[in-house]
Amino acid sequence: MTSLNVSFKEEQKFKQWWLHLIMGGSLLVVLYSMYQTWEDPKIHVNVVIWIWLLIGLVVILWFWFWRLKTTITNYGIEMVCLPVKKKVNWSEIDNLEVVDYGFVGGWGIRTGTKYGTVYNTSGRIGLAIKLKSGKKFLIGTQKENELKKIIEKWKNM
Repeated sequence: MTSLNVSFKEEQKFKQWWLHLIMGGSLLVVLYSMYQTWEDPKIHVNVVIWIWLLIGLVVILWFWFWRLKTTITNYGIEMVCLPVKKKVNWSEIDNLEVVDYGFVGGWGIRTGTKYGTVYNTSGRIGLAIKLKSGKKFLIGTQKENELKKIIEKWKNM
């Protein structure tokens, strides 16, 4: 197989202003609640409250810093979307297509769609990948035109 001679990188995160407002407000509530329980000696011993507050804090911070990273090189496609990491070589790919996948029930990682597992942070455009093994997955993108050029190169090999 000849080289595709491509280089593509995209890093996405949740950028919706209203989502950051909700996360920021939630973070303030959790931190204030932790402060209040620390000051009250009767509540301080209640481990259950602290466990739930710490879980809430971890979830908010994880969501805040979550990233979807896509890299395409001469060797194939790599996607990192914690806790998932996928790497496929060009020889494993049966079909590539940039599609409008619509709304799949939210953002993040969605399973059970007609595209297989969908990894997205916003929008409705993605790179649908079908492997020769029959497995499918989709990576959301904000760089639709760049991906279309790469797919054309791949199809013309």
